[in-house]
Amino acid sequence: MKRILVLNGPNLNRLGTREPEVYGSDSLDDIAARLHDQASALGVDIDLRQSNHEGHLIDWLHEAADSGAHAVILNAGGLTHTSVALRDAIAAVPTPVIEVHLSNPAARESFRRRSLISGVCTGSISGFGASSYVLALDAAARL
Repeated sequence: MKRILVLNGPNLNRLGTREPEVYGSDSLDDIAARLHDQASALGVDIDLRQSNHEGHLIDWLHEAADSGAHAVILNAGGLTHTSVALRDAIAAVPTPVIEVHLSNPAARESFRRRSLISGVCTGSISGFGASSYVLALDAAARL
């Protein structure tokens, strides 16, 4: 069975209460439930994780590569725009990584319009709220 890691970065544990006008009212647990349903329908196994610490995300990317994960879905949150270390970790692993965002960074503040990780990711999905994750899971399963 294909195993897909779903990694969530800083502040995503606050979904549902953090700026719902931007990120929607779904909590990370709500998104996880939708993803588990979709994973079951697709016949894949998912492992969802969240950390407010950059190093955890980097360690998990290395783990995905070392364990033979089929793909990684990554919402790096604000680290998308600032972390060269995270970019380097993505570039260093052979595992496909799909960048995902709830909102559309291109339609937001100017500092959010630049992704340091997009260039080393397999693809990016953004702007569809919680459905961005479901679309990313569908894409990851088909890789």
